[in-house]
Amino acid sequence: MTDTRAGERGAGIAARAGERDVASGYARAARAIKWKPCTDATLSARKAECGFLTVPMDYKRPRGATVQIAVSRVKHTVPESKYQGVVLVNPGGPGGKGRMLSILGSLVPGKAGAAYDWIGFDPRGVGESRPALSCDSDYAGYNRPPYVPTSAEIEATWLRRAEQYAKDCARAGGKLLNHLKTLDTVQDMDQLRQALGERQINFYGFSYGTYLGQVYATRYPDRVRRMVLDGNVNPARVWYDSNLDQDLAFDKNIKVYFGWVAKNDKVYKLGRTAREVQKRFDAEQRRVTAKPAGGVIGPSELTDVFLQAGYYVFGWAQIAEAFSRWVHKRDASGLRKLYDDNNPQTEGGDNGYAIYLATQCTDAPWPRSWAKWTSDNWEVHRRAPFETWGNAWYNAPCRSWAAKPGVPATVSGETVPPILLISETLDAATPFTGSLEVRKRFPRSVLVEGVGGTTHSGSLFGNKCVDNTVAAYLATGELPERLKGERSDKRCEPIDPPEPSAAPAAKRAPAYQERLDLIRER
Repeated sequence: MTDTRAGERGAGIAARAGERDVASGYARAARAIKWKPCTDATLSARKAECGFLTVPMDYKRPRGATVQIAVSRVKHTVPESKYQGVVLVNPGGPGGKGRMLSILGSLVPGKAGAAYDWIGFDPRGVGESRPALSCDSDYAGYNRPPYVPTSAEIEATWLRRAEQYAKDCARAGGKLLNHLKTLDTVQDMDQLRQALGERQINFYGFSYGTYLGQVYATRYPDRVRRMVLDGNVNPARVWYDSNLDQDLAFDKNIKVYFGWVAKNDKVYKLGRTAREVQKRFDAEQRRVTAKPAGGVIGPSELTDVFLQAGYYVFGWAQIAEAFSRWVHKRDASGLRKLYDDNNPQTEGGDNGYAIYLATQCTDAPWPRSWAKWTSDNWEVHRRAPFETWGNAWYNAPCRSWAAKPGVPATVSGETVPPILLISETLDAATPFTGSLEVRKRFPRSVLVEGVGGTTHSGSLFGNKCVDNTVAAYLATGELPERLKGERSDKRCEPIDPPEPSAAPAAKRAPAYQERLDLIRER
C-alpha cells in the first residue's frame, strides 16, 4: 500500500466534492435531529441528550435506503466565549458501542473537557443504531472445540463454524453488509459534523477508533481541529497481518502477567515463577479439555478468560483469584462469570463481533486459501502459542464473507494539524510499532509512551503523566516537543498493576469505576 499516488489523490478530491454536493441536503435534514433526554441512567445523570442521525446506507446512492446512527451529547458547561467545539468519540472494535462515551469529558483532569460538547455515537450497525447487525447470538456459547487444531476433526469443526457464521451474517445483513467499511463510518462522522453545524471536529479515538481518526484526517484534513488517538492501529498492516502481529504481542503479555501472578504467590499459590504459573495454566488447559470446568469452561473458554489479562491490567487480580479458586477448590463460578461478562449470549449478544467481521473482512482482502492461513498460523504458533489459533478462528469467517472487500484506505497526515498519539510499550491489541508508523505518517503528531506497560488504550484512567498531557492539549493545544528519530516524544510510567486482591467496586474512586465501565461497554 502506498500513500502518494497522484491518481488516487485526484480521485479522492473529486469524490469529496461529490460528497459535499449530496451531503448538504442530508446535513440540513440531520440538523432536525430530535434531541431528547437520554433514558440510560449514566447518561441521564450527566444530563445527556440522545437522538438519531439519518444517513445514506450507500453514499454512492444518496437518495436510496438509509440507516440511523444513535447519538448522544453532553454539552459544554463553560461560557460561550470559552466553548471549543465538539469532540466525537469512538471506543474501538470495530463494533464497539460509543454512545456512552459522551460522558468521557468529565474524566479529563482540570475540567479541561468542560469546554466541549462531547458526542458519543454507536457506529452504523452497532448497538442502538438502526438496523443493528446480529447473526447468531449463541456463537460464543459453550462446548466449543479447543482452539489449537491438533486433529483434522478439530480443524474441520472450526472451519464449519466459521463458514456457517459467515452465511448467517449474509442472511441477516443483506445489503447493509456491503456498507460497513471504515470509510462508511468516516463519511457518517462527517455527516454528523455537518448535522452539528460545526466547521471542524475534535476527535478522541481508542483502538480501532484511532484508525477511524487516521482515515478521517487523511480524507478531511481541513475539518480536523484536535485529535487524541490512543492505542494506534498500524495502517500498513490492515487487517490480516495485524492479527498475526497481535499473536506475538499477546504471548509476550501473558508471560508478563504470569510473572505478576508469581510475584503474588502468597495470595494465589499458583507458582513462584512465571514458568511455574505457565506450567499450571498448561496443566489446567489439559484438564478442562478432558472435562470442562463447571461443565462449561473448556480450553478455548479458559484462553478467552486469560486473554483479558493481555489487554488490560485492570482485571489481573480478578482473573488470578478466579483461576486460583478453580485450581485449589475446583470452583469454576469465577471463571464462568469472567467468560460470560466478556462473551454475552443474550439476544443480539454477537452484535460487536458481527460488526467487527463486517468491517475487517471488507476493509481489505483476506487470503482465501486455507493453506495460507495454516502455514502462517502454525509458524506464529510455534513462537506464540497462547492466542494464535484463537485469533485465527475469530477471524476465519473472513475467508468466506459474503460482501466484497475493498482496498485499504490511504493514510497520510502531511497537512493535518498537530495531534496527540498515546500507547504503552507492550500494548498487544495495537502493538507499539503501529504508533510509530502513525507518528511517521503524521509529521506534526506527538507520541506519549507508557514505558514498559501492557495496557491497551488506557488514557483517562488516572495516569497523571498521560492524562495531564491530554488535558493540556484539549485546553490549549499544547503538546510536548516532537523529538528526532523513530521514537516516542514523551515517556511516562505505565499504568500500575493492581493490588493482588480484587478491591470491591465500592472502594474504587468514582472516576476509575466510570472509566472501567466504559472499557467494559466497548
